[in-house]
Amino acid sequence: MSNECLFCKIIGGDLPSEIVYRDDQVTAFRDINPVAPTHILIVPNKHIASTNELSPEDETTIGHLFTTAKNLATQEGIAQSGYRLIINTGPDAGQIIFHLHLHLLGGQRMRHPMG
Repeated sequence: MSNECLFCKIIGGDLPSEIVYRDDQVTAFRDINPVAPTHILIVPNKHIASTNELSPEDETTIGHLFTTAKNLATQEGIAQSGYRLIINTGPDAGQIIFHLHLHLLGGQRMRHPMG
């Protein structure tokens, strides 16, 4: 974990957040600035700055991010109506916090453009 990373502080319990799921690989919490009725961030507990920093040893954790997203979509009641998963990589893609995170968005009809 990084001492300066906002998400690492949430994972470590140093900053408050509405955590909806946690296990040994990932933590999921509600976005403080939601763009949809359901807006959950799913982050690896290990600090990984972005998809550009992934290594082969991270493959299991990254797969678990998506399985967790599917399970949370079911828990939130949006699995059947549909949901959007987004990962932003780098400043031009809109990544603001440099800790890899998966956005789970749903609860309304998604619009274009994304984000």
